[in-house]
Amino acid sequence: MKPDTIAEAHAARVADADPLIPTMQPLQPSEDRILLTAAAGGSHAAGLAGLVEHSDQESRSIYHPLREYQLAVRIAGDQPDAALSALLTQWDDELAERAEPGDRESAAVVLRPSRDTAGTAALLEHGFAPIRGIAVRPADRLGAGSGPTPGVYVRAAGPEDLPTVTALGMELLEFDSQFGVVNLREVSEQMVASMSKGYIRGEDPSIWIAEVYGQPLGVVTLQLPPSSDWARPYVAADKVGYINSMAVSTAARGTGVGTALTAHTHQIFDEAGVDVALLHHALANPRSTPFWYSQGYRPLWTYWYRRPAVR
Repeated sequence: MKPDTIAEAHAARVADADPLIPTMQPLQPSEDRILLTAAAGGSHAAGLAGLVEHSDQESRSIYHPLREYQLAVRIAGDQPDAALSALLTQWDDELAERAEPGDRESAAVVLRPSRDTAGTAALLEHGFAPIRGIAVRPADRLGAGSGPTPGVYVRAAGPEDLPTVTALGMELLEFDSQFGVVNLREVSEQMVASMSKGYIRGEDPSIWIAEVYGQPLGVVTLQLPPSSDWARPYVAADKVGYINSMAVSTAARGTGVGTALTAHTHQIFDEAGVDVALLHHALANPRSTPFWYSQGYRPLWTYWYRRPAVR
């Protein structure tokens, strides 16, 4: 079966599974991305394999290994696990020639629509685990959720809040580093402070502080269009609001601070007319995953990781 035919069948299945996934495009090989194909059990799979590298001095390295081997997958047929397993075996042969065994700064990554579960058993068989997710919340939910939280006041962050924002950001990173998503670097704190400073200086407020009886105990950072347009390829929507991060001090967890920040964020998104809100989160985090889904979010994309890429 030709790769374009595989892509068409794959796109049809994904569209049935989740209408918020954008139209799945055919795979286009290039100088740095090679096309792999496989067949097994009467089913077919195609994949586009490439490498994305990061410097440990850039902010993206906080959320990515320095060497990220990626595989974009398309599957067609009634035996998706057999076809995907054959494709992953081919990819493993490629990785054996490109990646250093045991390199903890490497990862093999497959991004899949969360509701397209075809091939899940093959990913598990080849040592992948669902590590990171993109969650989505459609707009038009005015009136949903709880009312104001007593004692919690949400305000825009100012330059004087930079130490608080940085400290809460680092507390979040240190907790999330347990779940395979965050990489703590020597320059992590400097990066968090620099990014936060940039958001605080923006024309429109994009960092908001939650105070509990005057004490700052929570922070949320968000993006509105056009700053959030980079996230549009992940969802079938025109206007996307994106939550970069939300951190609540350990002392304030369970007090409603997170709910107050989320309600405020959703109000901003509604006033801006966004169609959906998106966010990334660590799937194994026992706090953030249930919290976000209780706030109206649901899985959209799942990042399957194997780290190191070659064991």
